Amino acid sequence: MALLDTWRNLAYQTEMDQKTANEFWGSYFTQEKAIYEQILSAPDTVVKGTVKELADKYGVEVLLMAGFLDGINDSLKTPNPIETMEEDTEVSLDYDKEKLYYNMVGCKADWLYELPQWDALLDEETRKALYKKQKLSGTVVKGKKIGRNDPCPCGSGKKYKQCCGKNA
Repeated sequence: MALLDTWRNLAYQTEMDQKTANEFWGSYFTQEKAIYEQILSAPDTVVKGTVKELADKYGVEVLLMAGFLDGINDSLKTPNPIETMEEDTEVSLDYDKEKLYYNMVGCKADWLYELPQWDALLDEETRKALYKKQKLSGTVVKGKKIGRNDPCPCGSGKKYKQCCGKNA
């Protein structure tokens, strides 16, 4: 069984009671934050190695590193083979700064996108623009409804019901 499958079975098991789930995810988020703090502190350094090497480097379990790699995979310049990943699989954490920030906002992970390390990576204006773009991407905007007696939007000058609305 691939590491990612084992991670998903552990993290998303339905038998876990609320208290255990809160402890598990609280612990995971704390360790995830520590990894991101280290990665964002050295933005020009591309972190590479096997899953086990990275887990040892950041002081976490291999399964937790698999969960971290699953989370960051969408923000990487070249995605890692996470579905078939094992302990000895070579991975890279070469991330796109803007994409990573955008995805953190999308996950509502304020403990990550509010890290002080972002100040050195992206200026405030860029962060605000990415934040706004992400928030708007989930908002449904309906177009103006055309009434039957309104002028037709095709520009013919006729009422909508006598023009394009006739066949609608």
